[in-house]
Amino acid sequence: MALPPQPYPPSGRPAQPTAYLAGQQPQTAPWGTGGPPAPAQAPWQPPRPRRGGTVFVLVGTGVGILALIATVAQIASLTSAGAALTGGIVALVPLAAVLLGIRWIDRWEPEPRYALLFAFLWGAGVSTLVSIWLNTAFSTAVYYSTGNVETAEVLGAALGAPLIEETAKGMGVLILFLARRRYFDGPVDGIVYAATVAAGFAFVENILYFGRSIDMLPQIFIMRGILSPFAHVMFTVAIGIALGLAARSRSSFAWVGALPLGWLVAVLLHALWNGSTFTGSFFGLYVLVQVPLFVAGIILVVWLRRRERRVITGRLVEYARAGWLAPHEVTMLGSFPGRRAAMSWAARGGPSAKAAMRTFQHSATALALGRQRFATGRAEPSYHHDERVLLDRVTTSRTTFLQALTQVR
Repeated sequence: MALPPQPYPPSGRPAQPTAYLAGQQPQTAPWGTGGPPAPAQAPWQPPRPRRGGTVFVLVGTGVGILALIATVAQIASLTSAGAALTGGIVALVPLAAVLLGIRWIDRWEPEPRYALLFAFLWGAGVSTLVSIWLNTAFSTAVYYSTGNVETAEVLGAALGAPLIEETAKGMGVLILFLARRRYFDGPVDGIVYAATVAAGFAFVENILYFGRSIDMLPQIFIMRGILSPFAHVMFTVAIGIALGLAARSRSSFAWVGALPLGWLVAVLLHALWNGSTFTGSFFGLYVLVQVPLFVAGIILVVWLRRRERRVITGRLVEYARAGWLAPHEVTMLGSFPGRRAAMSWAARGGPSAKAAMRTFQHSATALALGRQRFATGRAEPSYHHDERVLLDRVTTSRTTFLQALTQVR
């Protein structure tokens, strides 16, 4: 149930929020005393910080950087420094398209940048390095077993590569899920992290393919950069969706059953793609199978984003009823045009006011998603503390941009 729509920016200056100092209890709702009381805060003790997950992600990021350097060096040795450089420049084109797509998906609640950096480096560094080694080992083992080069090539591409590469990429998504589970609010977050891992992997793989085929670069670019820039993303997001669904379960071990299913779908999609290149009817299968799968993926993402919007708006309505938000703020926060209009409006007060509006929007969104986790029994022990911090941030940031805008009138 949504509140009646009101214009944003507001036609009049709303009531002055009631701020409170650190350590004080909020006595009234920030929009006055006429409405329901502010949400009651349960007594709490500041939780002891858990740094294990953060350290794990930081160490993984360092490992990803080292693996990326080693992978690029190996690619340069397989081709040449000039060919690798050319391939890297050309590979930036499909990478930019994929990253723009990920940013579009991640607009409601942008994931932490350090987590996205880890995801990209894991895909570009660890996953590619492991895949290069194990794919070579798999194809070599098949060749020695069969004595047939063609058999080794077909099985390596249609069987070995899907198993090895989706396992390597999926491990990065799983690490983020386990280390920073609080950032997994559902399938949309899983898609974002999985797609970022896959984007890193595809980027470095493209460097190898482009650098190794300089003489046929236009044809290879059309195949990999235009016809299939989202291929690896489409495979690995199956793992992200599975873990995202597991994140919505009250069971801490739901991922144990969900992960193998997502991994199996990713492997099958990858095997179907690679295997189609050996059938002699690649373009037919591309049009009849891959294009519909891609379109279905887009429809799924759009539906998930709309569902996320409804959840966020519904939870913000609860805070509005308690007096923490004004009706026009809920309307603004419930649409991207409203958020953009609010950012433009706040920008009149200067950079600090614009930054405060951005903080206001992000904090309100985090409040809504945290409330959703609490309502579905998935909240962390620190929920009440986190909610209080976010409410204080919403109130403070609102005061900042309102005061700045008042001064410029």
